[in-house]
Amino acid sequence: MKFSETMLQGVFLVEPERKQDERGFFSKIFCVREFEEYGLNPKINNCCISFNKKRGTLRGMHYQADPSAEDKLVSCLTGKIFDVAVDIRPESPSYRRWFGVELSAESHRAFYIPNGFAHGFITLTDDALVHYHISNYFDPNSERGLRWDDPAIGIRWPIEPSIISKRDLGHPLL
Repeated sequence: MKFSETMLQGVFLVEPERKQDERGFFSKIFCVREFEEYGLNPKINNCCISFNKKRGTLRGMHYQADPSAEDKLVSCLTGKIFDVAVDIRPESPSYRRWFGVELSAESHRAFYIPNGFAHGFITLTDDALVHYHISNYFDPNSERGLRWDDPAIGIRWPIEPSIISKRDLGHPLL
């Protein structure tokens, strides 16, 4: 695997290295030892999927507060999404900054988002299936969110959302 740190400290792109032959390819997409070498949390307590029927579906921006803060490794198994992490750590030099990346079934790339970041995505195709490795158990009492269109953050979404849940529309500004 190839690990590339983004402009947000602790947020990484993880790209598989393919071993290809006439059958197709084989790739490692997760390895505890390699994650630890980069200082990333390899603990996984949950694996979840999100199926999104329509292009323009926006989910986010979500996070869990302490004591249930979580690290995520996100990939797109079918279709294509634009995935975003926002630094919500007030003491961080990159507080309120965001980084976005396209994830797709073709790229097989994953996005590592540590705790202290809000996460969200918009689907760029119909029938997008998103996979999450999550380090902590879901705790409804720690569930939080912030507005996807917060002007203080200024995320530049590549397309206008057409589907957003009532819950996500009701998140506060950071």
